[in-house]
Order: sequence, then C-alpha cells, then structure tokens
Amino acid sequence: MAGLGRSFGYLWSSTALSNLADGLMKVGAPLLAVSMTRSPVLVSLVGAAATAPWLLLALHAGAIADRFDRRRIMVVANAARAAILAAVTVAAVLGRLSLPVMLAALLLAGVTEVFADTSAQSILPMTVPSHHLTRANGRVSSAQMIGNEFAGAPLAGLLVTVAPAALFGAPALLYAAAGLLLLGMRGAYLALPTPAKRPLRHDIGEALRYLWAHKILRSLAISAGLLNLANAGYFGVFVLWAVGDGSMMGLEPSEYGLMTTAFAVGAIFGGLLSGRAAGLFGEVGTLVGAWLISSLMLLVPVLVPSPWALYPTAVLWGLVGAAGNVLVISTRQRLIPAELLGRVNSAYRLVGMGGMPLGAALGGVVAELAGVGAVLVGAACVCLSAVGLVWRAVSDRISRPLTSTPAHSDISRSR
Repeated sequence: MAGLGRSFGYLWSSTALSNLADGLMKVGAPLLAVSMTRSPVLVSLVGAAATAPWLLLALHAGAIADRFDRRRIMVVANAARAAILAAVTVAAVLGRLSLPVMLAALLLAGVTEVFADTSAQSILPMTVPSHHLTRANGRVSSAQMIGNEFAGAPLAGLLVTVAPAALFGAPALLYAAAGLLLLGMRGAYLALPTPAKRPLRHDIGEALRYLWAHKILRSLAISAGLLNLANAGYFGVFVLWAVGDGSMMGLEPSEYGLMTTAFAVGAIFGGLLSGRAAGLFGEVGTLVGAWLISSLMLLVPVLVPSPWALYPTAVLWGLVGAAGNVLVISTRQRLIPAELLGRVNSAYRLVGMGGMPLGAALGGVVAELAGVGAVLVGAACVCLSAVGLVWRAVSDRISRPLTSTPAHSDISRSR
C-alpha cells in the first residue's frame, strides 16, 4: 500500500482474507447453533470454544513469536486452520455435522488463531516505521472490520440458510490463500538473530513482570479484560435477544447479519479516523472517550428493542470500538521493546482476552437463570466500571492534542 511498503501490502492482503474467514465463522457459527438448540448455555459455548485458547495458550504463543520467524508461524497457523475447517466441511456434506463437532472445530481453530494473531501484531512493527504505526494499524483494522463484519456477516447469514457446509468450506479456502500471500513477504522476521536457549517459562515470567511493572499497560490490560469479559457475555446471548419469533426484536438471520454490517461500516471509519481523532483530543482522551461511549450504547437495545434503533447503534459501536482498538494496539507496539513484543503483547492479551470464554459461559448461565435482559444490563454496568478504572489510572494524562509525530504521543511519554 502507498507509503507503507510491499511487505505491508502482502500482510494487509493476508489479513483481509483471513478476517473474511473469521467473519463467516464469527457470525455463522452462533446462527447455526441457534438452528440446533435454543438453550442459552449451549449457544454461549460457541463463543467460549472460540476464545478459550486465548486463556490457555496466549503466553506460550507470545514466547514462541519472540523466538521464531513470525511470518512462518502465521503461515503454519493458517494452513492448520484451513485443514481443520476442510475436515468439518466434509462432515457437513456427509450429514454428520453436530453441535459437539462444531464446538470441537471452533476450539481447534481458536488454537491456531492465538498463534496467528499474536505473530501478526508482533510482525507489523517490523514492516513499517514507528511513525507510521497508527496509520498502518488503522488500515489493518479497517480490513479486519470489512472481513469480519461488512462482508462476512451478511454472507454468513446467507450460507447458514442456503448451504451450511459452505460456512466451513469457504473459510478453509480463505485461510489457505491468506497463508500463501504471506510467502510474498521477503526476508526473515526474527525478534532475535538466534533463538533463546532458556526455557519458555523464563521468557513468560519476564513478560509478566514487565507488564505488571508498567502502570499504563497494566491499567489498560485490566480494563480491557473487564470490557472483553462483559462484551463476551453480552454478545454471547445477544442473538437470543435479537433473532427468532420468541426474541425481543424478532429479526431474521439475514437481518441480524445486516446489524453486523452496520457495525462494520462504523468500524471502517473508526479505524481510518483514529489517528486524526488522537491528533485533536490526545490518544488517552480519545481512547477513554471511545470506551465510555461504547459502554453506554450497550444499553440501547435493552431500552429500545427495535431494529431502527439497533442499526445506528451498531454503527456507533463499530466507530468507537475500532478507534479505541487501533490506539491500544499502536500504543503497545510503541511502548514494548521489539525483543519483548510478542511475549508482553500476549501477556496483555491474556489479561485482556482471557476472560472472554468465562464471560461467554457466564452470560449463558445468567441468561438461563435471570433472562437475557439481565445479562445485557449487567454487562453494560461492568463495562462502565472498567472505563472508570482506566480513567482513574490515566486521568492525569488526559492531555494536550498531539503536536508531533504519533511516536511522541502523550501515552508514549507516560512510560
């Protein structure tokens, strides 16, 4: 892409394809599960299976990303995802697809995702200069949203209705193509010239100590963990609030896909405009404001359970969510030393994403006992508490708009 180099172009293209596959699975799997069962607990297991590997393997994936060629790790992970989903496609064609088979496939695909995504965030600073990180992450974020939501969501709704086997076959082909594109990136992508000989637990311990000692990263990680736990519970059962004759909104699967498309429209603009917003309001102020707006908007579907209110809400969810995500990722990439990036990044994501399977499962249990509405309101309250936590940690740094390059932002100076 213009100004960001050929290697970034291959990385961006691979990201676009793999995230289109992610979008098909993210939206299609819950919809397919709803066609198999109306149990909130069983439906919530879809989200739990896809995210549980982050809790189990994030630290190891980061340590491996710092020891070995990050591009090769991504190639192998994409090939493995393609093989797993190809096997499920065969099962679907043969009429042997069941909820346990789908959950097992999502769990295995989630394992490969941990290694692919950890290496992807760690390799990006090796492909572009530091002062282009926010711009590059904005482009990547937009590609992710286009694939995950804008294109993947409506296509997933169609495939669930017309050809369930293709819901797994299409992502298999996309992951395979994404891995092949990465081969176009020339050179080695090693954090260190030679792999370390010490045990992995030493590298993991070093990363955890670094994260805990860094006030800004620690506060952001804890807040992100609460936000993701709550959102996993919220969206793990939201499909029951929105889709079907017995739901509050009564949407069809295709209409639910349109909601995620609306989310993607906002996210595309959020990713592209995040740098400009940071320049006007400061990176910390923009981040806290984005998280606050996103948390408050979770209450809208509860207070106004109407498709006409849901779609603009989804646009705003995407806009502020993507902007906050770009700023958090760029900040981590600037603050963490290159030789520690994979490990500390994965330690951050363990804290930030490790609660997602717990949140998804907890949301299902609470919905079974107290109703889906209780989960939605409770999740919004947890998110607001998380925003208060990060506000308290960085309130003295809600500072001047940026007047220099992004590499010298107010967050970077707070280290």
